[in-house]
Amino acid sequence: MSETLESIRVDKWLWAARFFKTRNKAKIAVSGGKVHVNGDRCKVSRTIKPGDVITLSRTDSKEDVLVTALSDQRGNATMAQELYEETKESIDRREEARAARLLTKAGLSTPKLRPTKKNRRELLKAKRQRA
Repeated sequence: MSETLESIRVDKWLWAARFFKTRNKAKIAVSGGKVHVNGDRCKVSRTIKPGDVITLSRTDSKEDVLVTALSDQRGNATMAQELYEETKESIDRREEARAARLLTKAGLSTPKLRPTKKNRRELLKAKRQRA
């Protein structure tokens, strides 16, 4: 972790904090409007500093994180977790979404065995009839 940094590009920080595997994926997310800094949509070259709030929109959830430190190098997961702190509201939203997913999945039962060849043919036939 570099303590001398005063600000850093948002895409580089997202990569260093392990929100994205590559900087290119971080750039694509920022360009696509999936990342907001302090409530405003930002560009890839936007610089952030400690105290900024970053909102990440993922497939099924939104995460709000407070930037606590800056780093321009990608380290291990323990170091990455020291770079940010998730807000209480974000944690609550994530837990509510998890509970809702569990409730919708509660009535479903998974089969104990894989379908046989005959079962697969029947499933395929039923799918073709619906289309």
